Amino acid sequence: MMLIAQNHLQLIIEVGLMLLVTMIFALNIIPMSLSIVTFLSLFLSGGFSLLFAVDLVLLLLSFGQNEFTHPFGPIAVLAIVTAISALKVMEDSGVNVLGLKKVVFLFLLVITIAGGLMHRSFLLLWLLGLFIGYFVISKSFRERSFLSLRRILFFIGIGAAGFVFLEILSLITGMNIFSPLLRISRIEENSLSSIKMVLNNVQLIGHNGNASYWGTEGTAFAEGYISLPMQLILMFGLPFPLFFGVLVNQKDTVDYMLPGIMGYTFDFGYIGLIGLMVFVGVTIFVGFKLLKMYRAKREKNNKKFLGKEVLLIGALSAFIAQALIGLFVFNRTINGTALLTFIFLGSIILAQTVTLKRR
Repeated sequence: MMLIAQNHLQLIIEVGLMLLVTMIFALNIIPMSLSIVTFLSLFLSGGFSLLFAVDLVLLLLSFGQNEFTHPFGPIAVLAIVTAISALKVMEDSGVNVLGLKKVVFLFLLVITIAGGLMHRSFLLLWLLGLFIGYFVISKSFRERSFLSLRRILFFIGIGAAGFVFLEILSLITGMNIFSPLLRISRIEENSLSSIKMVLNNVQLIGHNGNASYWGTEGTAFAEGYISLPMQLILMFGLPFPLFFGVLVNQKDTVDYMLPGIMGYTFDFGYIGLIGLMVFVGVTIFVGFKLLKMYRAKREKNNKKFLGKEVLLIGALSAFIAQALIGLFVFNRTINGTALLTFIFLGSIILAQTVTLKRR
């Protein structure tokens, strides 16, 4: 009975530990050669290109859409950055990768357009992930610093052009869903009152129960404002409070209109925020330490860890991008199904610290 989660936070921790153990076994049992990792990254990149494109077509046809960019956007960053890293390793080894580069560029273009049209928050995540990815690649392969003024302005320019294009598209088509300005105005209208509500009611552990939708007396804690996918909770039959239907509007006060540092603080208290920041900081620190170790082995002509190195570059880039957007811009980027993705990316990084010995 002690292993059965009693609230949302316990479930998040338990699922995180299970994912970590699973990734440890997967990375040690499955041969992570450069060719296998390259194939998987190209396969995932192509899959997400098709998935996001189909979802966009359904949106334009008003046939209903699933908004796959929200939960799977960071994994798309993982796939494309891993593919770019793998091609860099091959190119340095004298392999002709011109054909593969064209394929990767096509996937990148499709994901950028389709994903950007589906979600403005995805466009931010995507561009930030690519920027971080190129920066990490340049550091790992001891190239000239990627952080030049020209490249920074280039990425800012792409982002600005994307938002202008979306605003023009919304005016031409009459579909407000494409408008970044509308989304920004909604956040402006609702975020200030949400911030005041959080700051006035947050406590060391949880928040004032009178501020929660459930009206719990005393200190409320892990009430579901931050949670794993609802389907997962229902599948296990766990008796946790869940926000169904119109109740989602109550959750949006904390989930959608605030950055993650506010949402996590409200549901778990200041202790929960500290725990989240420690997890993010430790994961990023461990990731860069591992990259430094892999680089040293590669420069000594040890090719055993090339697959894990490029996978780590992709996972680290996606994790950092998701953490920055989720913590400081949109809480929903690290909540619900996206939280499961966030834990998955962290598990890929942390699992590489463990090597199982074979007899």
